[in-house]
Amino acid sequence: MSGGITYAAAGVDTEAGDLAVELMKGAVRATHGPAVVGTVGGFAGMYDASALQGMRRPLLATSTDGVGTKVAIAQAMDVHDTIGQDLVGMVVDDIVVVGARPLFMTDYIACGRLVPERIAAIVRGIAQACAATGTALVGGETAEHPGLLGPDDYDVAGAATGVVDADDVLGPERVRDGDVLLALASSGLHSNGYSLVRRVLEVAGWGLERDVPELGRTVGEELLEPTRLYTPACLDLAGADDVDLHALSHVTGGGLAANLARVLPVGLVADVDRSTWTLPPVFDLVRRLGAVPWADLERTLNLGVGMVAVVAADGVDAAVRRCAAAGIPAWPLGAVRAASGTQDDVVSGTKGVRGGGVRMHGKYRTA
Repeated sequence: MSGGITYAAAGVDTEAGDLAVELMKGAVRATHGPAVVGTVGGFAGMYDASALQGMRRPLLATSTDGVGTKVAIAQAMDVHDTIGQDLVGMVVDDIVVVGARPLFMTDYIACGRLVPERIAAIVRGIAQACAATGTALVGGETAEHPGLLGPDDYDVAGAATGVVDADDVLGPERVRDGDVLLALASSGLHSNGYSLVRRVLEVAGWGLERDVPELGRTVGEELLEPTRLYTPACLDLAGADDVDLHALSHVTGGGLAANLARVLPVGLVADVDRSTWTLPPVFDLVRRLGAVPWADLERTLNLGVGMVAVVAADGVDAAVRRCAAAGIPAWPLGAVRAASGTQDDVVSGTKGVRGGGVRMHGKYRTA
């Protein structure tokens, strides 16, 4: 072969990678406060942890995640500047569950062919969501995998680190009989259950461009609605004098019951009343279109509740007001009580956690 084989001929364009970094640098820098040390492009991101010295016993909290097959919707619609918010929501809102304030985040993007503008759009979305949650985006990696991924395929993942003083950790140890469950509304499907949703659309023969009156937009636009970011509102609740916050549960894969059970102690059961909210149209559409059983729907999708706050009863009204001020509808959806006897309808022991249980009762209201 004349001239031999180059890296570019093998499918990896390092110049495109350099251009992508140039295009994203401004958005990334916008997340940097004085605690970020160094500039974009270093081998490692550095964060000044001096502020932690003022804490009695600082505990670092970390989480990592991706956005699942929602990326297939972004790729099909050629819209890439919203998927980054989904990534931040999945990662950072897991950290806040223990009461931790996020400090910094890194991201990883694998693609079949590096298109600088596309990569920059993804990172821009990540950076904007990081800024909204007070998280510094201190580094990342973009890797071309020709032959492993198709030219227009990509996947995203991220990891974040936060901190909480040991005295302020939220979780099962704080939850008490009589606590109230406060639902924080989701913005839609968020980033879970897309394999089910995509299969339902495929079998029904519905394309992403289909306009759906009950949604007020196309299927694709609905499915790309970014994950709501809960971190600022949850940190506000945690630090409020008029709210006694005991636990938080991020409703992601597994649905409401399975995730809520993870933050309850042994001996307590959370009673969740399905009739306390109206199911957003997209969830009932998926159910009807695919004849999806209610039980499967409930185990897969958030059904309109993206986060649950477990609070002392005397702070419920204040918590609802604070969430509303943050632009998040919230409402009581049940209470915590002492477990009594054996109940077959109680969900417990999820995700390997031996904790309390959740009992779902009542019927969902549909629009």
